[in-house]
Amino acid sequence: MKITILGCGTSTGVPVIGCKCSICISRDIKNKRTRSSLLVTANNKNILIDTSTDLRHQALSHNLERIDAVLYTHPHADHIHGIDELRSFNMIQKRPIPCYGSGFTINRIRDVFNYIFTNNENDSWKPELETFLISAPFDLFGFLIQPINIYHGKMQIFGFRINNFAYITDCSQIPDDSKKMLDNLDVLILGALRHKPHPTHFSIQEAVQIGAELKSKRVILTHLSHNLDYSETNKSLPQGFELAYDGMEIVLRLN
Repeated sequence: MKITILGCGTSTGVPVIGCKCSICISRDIKNKRTRSSLLVTANNKNILIDTSTDLRHQALSHNLERIDAVLYTHPHADHIHGIDELRSFNMIQKRPIPCYGSGFTINRIRDVFNYIFTNNENDSWKPELETFLISAPFDLFGFLIQPINIYHGKMQIFGFRINNFAYITDCSQIPDDSKKMLDNLDVLILGALRHKPHPTHFSIQEAVQIGAELKSKRVILTHLSHNLDYSETNKSLPQGFELAYDGMEIVLRLN
């Protein structure tokens, strides 16, 4: 199973429009961050987590020409507003793309992008999608997909566990019941916005504390702001922790 971090940035991306801070003007390619999304590739299937605002750029950058399914964490703009780009994959694949999420997330997507899900003779080229509400583990292409309830501020959203890998982004609290679902991980990709505390996201310190508690073998921090320099922040992290970067690949053995 190969995991590709298509984007590891927060909602503004990095660089931030109009910002001249040292990180936004940095020449280090690992300080250039598109909006957060992830690709899981295994058994000749591509599972996308979230249709980030930058999906077109990410697909072209990583030669992504097929999406077999989409898992949605939550319906904030930076995680869903690339949804229209799925129509290009429909043209290649000649079939609808199944999309999975909580009732709250899928209903919001169907409301915000209602043109996709309504029949109007004046409509032209639009995505062909099938939506599915999930609340418990389910099989997808032979993989057990386990949605994990977490909190993004007061909003309950999903992280996902697939085999011994988990993706938890936009998180400020993981309930105890959910922590039990995150044991024995080889890799945990966990949101960590910045050093300073934030009401709806883990800080670096909070993410390190959670990662240590969960005892994952490797913790990769994502959804990063322009307050975090890649090289300098990595030097300050304990062993087993590191920052994500766009295009980062992780290969895991399937159990």
